[in-house]
Amino acid sequence: MVIRFHTNKYQRSLLVIALAVASSILPVVPSFAQDARELRQERAASKKLKGEHPLLELMRTRKSALRPELLGIHPRVYVTDKELAELRERAHTSHRELWQRAISHVRALSADPPPPPAEQRRQQNDVGIAIAEAAFIYKIEGDKKYLAAARKYMDAAVSYDTWGYASNKPNVDLAAGHLLYGLAWGYDLLYHDLNERDRLRYRDKLIKQARLMADYFKPKPGKTFAYSQNHTFIPITGLGVAAYALYDETPEAPGWASLTRGIYDRVLATYSQDGYYYEGFEYWIFSTPWLVHYLDAQSHSTGEDLYDRPGFRMMHQYVAHSMLPSGNYVFDFGDIFEGSLTRAGLGEEYPRTHPQGHFSTNYNLLYRLAQRFQSGEAQGVAAWLKQFGQVNAEDFWSLVWYDANLKPVPIERQPAWHYFPDHDVFYWRSDWSKRATAFAFKCGPPEGHHTESLLQQFPDWRLSSGHAHPDANSFIIFARGQYLTGDTGYAGVPMTEHHNTLLVNGKGQAKEGDGHDAFAGVAYEVLNRITISDVKVEQNQVIVRGDATAAYGPELGLKKFVREFAYKPGAGFTISDDVETTKPAVLTFLLHADNRIEKESGNRFRITAGRVKLLIDPKMDQANGQPAAQQIQSAIEMNTLTAPGPPGAVDKGERQERGQKLLLSTSAPTTSARFRLRLTIED
Repeated sequence: MVIRFHTNKYQRSLLVIALAVASSILPVVPSFAQDARELRQERAASKKLKGEHPLLELMRTRKSALRPELLGIHPRVYVTDKELAELRERAHTSHRELWQRAISHVRALSADPPPPPAEQRRQQNDVGIAIAEAAFIYKIEGDKKYLAAARKYMDAAVSYDTWGYASNKPNVDLAAGHLLYGLAWGYDLLYHDLNERDRLRYRDKLIKQARLMADYFKPKPGKTFAYSQNHTFIPITGLGVAAYALYDETPEAPGWASLTRGIYDRVLATYSQDGYYYEGFEYWIFSTPWLVHYLDAQSHSTGEDLYDRPGFRMMHQYVAHSMLPSGNYVFDFGDIFEGSLTRAGLGEEYPRTHPQGHFSTNYNLLYRLAQRFQSGEAQGVAAWLKQFGQVNAEDFWSLVWYDANLKPVPIERQPAWHYFPDHDVFYWRSDWSKRATAFAFKCGPPEGHHTESLLQQFPDWRLSSGHAHPDANSFIIFARGQYLTGDTGYAGVPMTEHHNTLLVNGKGQAKEGDGHDAFAGVAYEVLNRITISDVKVEQNQVIVRGDATAAYGPELGLKKFVREFAYKPGAGFTISDDVETTKPAVLTFLLHADNRIEKESGNRFRITAGRVKLLIDPKMDQANGQPAAQQIQSAIEMNTLTAPGPPGAVDKGERQERGQKLLLSTSAPTTSARFRLRLTIED
């Protein structure tokens, strides 16, 4: 069988639609996120916005009224008393195993909430989730210990004068979104279990914090929004949950609901068209629950179902193919953990990302998608991830999301490769076993090809692409249980040199080195020319071609950078680069290792990972009929980067070493070169 794509924009859009049709047949919380420049962009007024703000029309016309039958009753945001009774039956029958797992580790029972001001990293985020968890479990189990635990955490939330960090976006950012969600749903669930005094305390705090959030996000002249970025839709989800919990208890709540619905109209319009998540898998884990929480609140509270979009239908494919065969890590494009440190079980992040050694992935989100789309494939991916012992931040939701009557399609019966045409990322593996050979190749614009046209339609949309990296034409290889070569993790200042791609005179792609967002200030029409031009999948070989020419700034004089990445079972990988410049330049090919890179005889090298070797044989061929530049110059260096800094100053972190990198350069400046690198895997 041969499957081949020659992609252009028209064909790519058709392919996205076809894939959408075909697809129908312990918390991980990022710590940092924005730098000073990104914060300034949030505050700056756009001159493109004239007249009435576009959000006002969306707020007037989109559905956000509470269903009449829910007025005056609690609970109502996600469930009613009748539905709780059905869930109690389910918890002791069809979902018993899932439910017992959920109640075996209840945050609010294991420790007291942090005292005010609770401004250490993630503390308030966990308080919000702990409230929702304990309150829901109490309504199913009826045991007063869960009620007492929920109230203790609700009291803590009220005691925090500032929700979030006083030094950075107080009351309007991620922690505020978590706490609005947790306290509002706790209030809704426990309404009849609280005395009037406590109801008033919790309600007053919710109103105060929701007002602050709504005032920050309300449309103002020139105000733009990073609709596709988690710093928009996480806090606004909290506002939406609070709006429906208090809908008929304060006159402001309907306005909060309409604001949230208006913003979500843009959030969903700008969301992934092919299921790939541009911020990276760590942010899929962190961000996707909030999309689901809003869509579920909107559906239950108003009757409006907003799920049916290609990015949600195909999301399970991103999750499945991002996962390494080992099931304990991922193909880590973008801001993801600490690279080689996390993979080795070291570093600051590992205890959080792998509690007790179990990868925390929130795979139970796929239960909800499987339920909504009746997708046996999504159910099968979730079952596969569960077999690895992976864990979820909110296990209690499985009682609501899991459809026990939906038969999973075993992962072994699902395709072992996938091409995401909008984001231009390709994944392939030999099979679904832990010992499979697998690779990923990326050569696309930071937020997908669909973004260029939508930026013209939505002048109120401001890109904030800092979690995407300048990594066009890069690749990751995993084989025989080992991560052999690839990316280096979450960086405060993402650089091309952290990836398996090319440098021109030591410089990389976009505007790297100037803060956390390497793509700020680069026209998207230029970035949109970064593309995978050809994908060929045959029984005896796989070939992917990427054109990353447009990824490099014009000052570098790069005229052509086309890479062919080929794999033949038994023979290994061949990477062929055709590079041309308008002026002589030193060209450098990069290859990374988690541990050491060692030189062998001649100009050959090896990476050893466990008991597996990746043998590296570089060549430089003639280019354009001219003799190749002199022999390849090689160097092995520590891979050093700027780790993420504190909130609001993500680009101000410490310097950190994460593995090594091999630099293969032309020995003198040249205007053309053809690199060829052969990679062979041996035990």
